[in-house]
Amino acid sequence: NKFESLSKVSFMTSHMKLLKYLDMSNNLLSHDAADVQCRWAKSLTELDLSANQLTDSVFECLPVNIQKLNLQNNQITSVAKGMAELKSLKELNLASNRLADLPGCSGFTSLEFLNVEMNSILTPSADFFQSCPRVRELQAGHNPFKCSCELQDFIRLERHSGGKLFGWPAAYMCEYPEDLRGTQLKDFHLTELACNTTLLLVTALLLTLVLVAVVAFLCIYLDVLWYVRMTWQWTQTKRRAWHNHPEEQEAVLQFHAFISYSERDSLWVKNELIPNLEKGEGCVQLCQHERNFIPGKSIVENIINCMEKSYKSIFVLSPNFVQSEWCHYELYFAHHKLFSENSNSLILILLEPIPPYVIPARYHKLKALMAKRTYLEWPKERSKRALFWANLRAAISINL
Repeated sequence: NKFESLSKVSFMTSHMKLLKYLDMSNNLLSHDAADVQCRWAKSLTELDLSANQLTDSVFECLPVNIQKLNLQNNQITSVAKGMAELKSLKELNLASNRLADLPGCSGFTSLEFLNVEMNSILTPSADFFQSCPRVRELQAGHNPFKCSCELQDFIRLERHSGGKLFGWPAAYMCEYPEDLRGTQLKDFHLTELACNTTLLLVTALLLTLVLVAVVAFLCIYLDVLWYVRMTWQWTQTKRRAWHNHPEEQEAVLQFHAFISYSERDSLWVKNELIPNLEKGEGCVQLCQHERNFIPGKSIVENIINCMEKSYKSIFVLSPNFVQSEWCHYELYFAHHKLFSENSNSLILILLEPIPPYVIPARYHKLKALMAKRTYLEWPKERSKRALFWANLRAAISINL
């Protein structure tokens, strides 16, 4: 028919003392909260108000003794707490409405069956059966479920409900996100780590701390900060040199070799190396820090300048060498030059055997060089030294 006012319908039944069932479906019924209070027949226990135009306010105009209520296909968006006290209500049909969540049972303490199919429920509340202990069957299928962490509790609820979800699992499918559309809720799983924010933060914090600890250990073990500082000094020196004398940047070789050695090995360098190379046939010009460093410039600048003006870099290796800080600087810059220019500019002379345990961790480049490159060993027998000097001269032979 075309009934419009729910409150008027209620007054029409108020004097019907034996009325138990009333079907007012497929009308134009609505209810305004401002309307006068409804008065239904006290005997009414079953009411069908489906396919009308009822909204949330309908719960303010219902028979107090109602046991079975059909509100399917209306415009109900929620069931507010305290809106209705229907203590006898056992069956409630709210299918095909606009509900965004499952209604609570604060006003329906005897509710046993609830139908909320085909609503707009994305993530239903997981505490439904706790708030509605008497409910034996819940029909919540054919809703546009959003498969996310919030839905995990509802899926877990089904496992502990003992089969109270009607139509499970066929009627329960993901609608969002797009890539999970059509997936049954029973097949949707996320790890505890992905959904537990606290656990995720604790795990991320622990991993970060472990990573920081590992990086710190590697930095200390490999002396990374020292290399960073040296690289910074090298770039600053190059920048200052370019800024002050850009015309001198064209590398001009003035020396055959730059000598790097420990002060404790200076006697060998002065008594053996320099006299044998700088005198006799094929005079070799050596760059030695004591006589070729320019006063006024920093040690780092002098080292870099001398290496750039030298064809080769000779390193006199011994246990004393690896204990010298400045020798380490010189080795670092020479190694940098070796890779930046892709040259074969290093000559290693092993003056005395170096036990591996003596070499500090920061000298891992020296270990790598000694493992990969051929080095000249200083012979103890005098008869072999002529061949040693010949090989060394051949290695630095160039017409400056």
